[in-house]
Amino acid sequence: MRAEIKTAESAGFCFGVDRAVKLVYQALKDGRHVATLGPIVHNESVVGDLNAKGARIVSSPDELESNETLIIRAHGVARAVYEKLAAQGNPVIDATCPFVARIHKIAAEQTAAGRHIFIAGNPQHPEVQGIVGHCKGNCTVFRDKKELKCLIDRSLPKRLAIVAQTTYNKLLWGECIELLPSDHPDLQVFDTICSATAARQSDADQLSSRSDLMIVVGGRHSSNTVKLFDVCSRNCPAWLIETAEELLAHANEIRQKAAEIAAESVSSHVLKIGITAGASTPAHIIKEVQTNMSGIFDTDTTIPENEDFAAAFEEELDKTFTKKIRKGDRVVGIVASISGNNEVMVDVGAKQTGYITLSELTSDTSKKPSDLVKVGDELELVVIQVNDAEGTVQLSKRRVDEMVGFENILKAQESGEVLEGTVLNVVKGGLVADSNGVHVFIPASQSGLGRGADLNVLLKQPIRFVIIDVNEQRRRAVGSIRQVQKAERDAAKAKFWETAQVGDVYTGEVKSLTNYGAFVDLGGIDGMVHVSELSWARIHQPSDVVEVGDTLEVYIKALNPETGRISLGHRRPEDNPWVKFTNEYAVGNIVDATVVSVTSFGAFARITDGIDGLIHISQLSAERVTNVKDVVNVGDTVTVKITAIDSEKKRISLSMRAVNEDDAVDEDVEADEVVYSDEAPAEDAAE
Repeated sequence: MRAEIKTAESAGFCFGVDRAVKLVYQALKDGRHVATLGPIVHNESVVGDLNAKGARIVSSPDELESNETLIIRAHGVARAVYEKLAAQGNPVIDATCPFVARIHKIAAEQTAAGRHIFIAGNPQHPEVQGIVGHCKGNCTVFRDKKELKCLIDRSLPKRLAIVAQTTYNKLLWGECIELLPSDHPDLQVFDTICSATAARQSDADQLSSRSDLMIVVGGRHSSNTVKLFDVCSRNCPAWLIETAEELLAHANEIRQKAAEIAAESVSSHVLKIGITAGASTPAHIIKEVQTNMSGIFDTDTTIPENEDFAAAFEEELDKTFTKKIRKGDRVVGIVASISGNNEVMVDVGAKQTGYITLSELTSDTSKKPSDLVKVGDELELVVIQVNDAEGTVQLSKRRVDEMVGFENILKAQESGEVLEGTVLNVVKGGLVADSNGVHVFIPASQSGLGRGADLNVLLKQPIRFVIIDVNEQRRRAVGSIRQVQKAERDAAKAKFWETAQVGDVYTGEVKSLTNYGAFVDLGGIDGMVHVSELSWARIHQPSDVVEVGDTLEVYIKALNPETGRISLGHRRPEDNPWVKFTNEYAVGNIVDATVVSVTSFGAFARITDGIDGLIHISQLSAERVTNVKDVVNVGDTVTVKITAIDSEKKRISLSMRAVNEDDAVDEDVEADEVVYSDEAPAEDAAE
């Protein structure tokens, strides 16, 4: 039978377990007499190797010898254990997983604040017992939804907090949270499930849903391994084994199940086998399981050669634990896990656990760690605090970004490079912008805005600027938007004069108005449209037809590179109302016109837009007129005859009198025709 074997990417040692085991090996290598408070890990292979090298297991600090160093495992212990060890004086190496230590802190703070705390987990598990031991009273452990519902039905405490064991089932945790009443007056929920645990469960769920059967490798006393088995069992047949030898013992059973799956398949079927492993399972056991599984089904899966477990750890120790870390060091770290919205755990290749708080990860308060980094990312960091007692080192990415950013600022000042940034704040006298993690001050005079302008229009906006001054000792920089704008205008002007020709058409924005014209931006350089070019109609000033901000289509009428002046036209010949008039009207036409002004010598009447004609006082009426307003007033519509058109002077003469005279003539003609047609015959007249 053909088989395809795939191992989950997240299988094997987690960050906390890996660190704890390495700490034990390092202590042994340093020649210490070592004891662990309980098995350092739920894996017999690892524990057996450590015992062979001299690390013994104790169940209580009382069992320690005077010269023994006690190593606290990743599960953590109660506060009372720390107090007892301090009283005894034994050296202590605290290998508590940082995720567990965070829960200890939450439990202590919340119970001290008067809240009752619910803990989701197995009350017999050492991690849960350690969490309970950090509560200052008022705590209750529940295993599942059923137990939580009983607690809810009994009436919840008025002030309540809830946490989960780091290896708690992620899906079950979500179901438990849904049971909590949304109207509880004082409820604090802390998502404390280890991100590595959640990822391991998610990977196992996805892999098992695509597999015909699953092999889960890990200790039967390992909480996270058991939960992986539960997750996989929901999707396909699964086996929980501790060693590769145990896998061989189940070989026939696995083959039989595979045969049943193949028999049910309607076509040629490639058996898909998934492998995952708990956080306490070393890599060499996973590889042995891969090898044995490949042998069971005779697959072509390529398995890396087996390696000696102890030798592998020795090699890791030589590479990492000899590394000393000091405050101020620049180090490279690998993101091991992301804790909610607050912290990132980092492996810096040393015995200490590295962590980055959100404030040291970024200066952008709107971001959360998962927006910026992911597990496996390599980061350049600076050490800001080393705590050997707790085995931790606090790191900062933000400060490295600032260092690198300031180095770039110095280079930019020398080269004149244009930088990009975002305005963070408006302060007295100017702006504060961020550019690659560095704050740059931009004086109001360099903002590119006019004197007295509101600087808030640039707040949160992207900007481009150059560095004009740097104080290296105080690590401060001053920038200028104005210089960038000037350089861009100069470049635009140079390009314009290289290519511009009379007749070229542009679409530009009106930048300013004067009494004699409007200045239009042609793309970094301004040209002027004279008031006479703004409209074919008579206007008194540019503001009669345009405003600042309007868009105009213009063409170049004249260029003078020496003076830098550009004369623009806006009126188009085809829109010339005089041309339109002469094409449509002629002398002798009778039209309706509107009186637009009255003078002592006559009245001006508008025939079409932009075309007015004069009705001389003598042409208002056949009778003598002494006052124009006795006949017409502004706004009156009158019927006139076009009596003359002076194309050279663009003048038109109109006459109301001529219309009346024409009417009179027509009436006379009609009257004559009537008399003639009605005239009696001659013979009748003679009678």
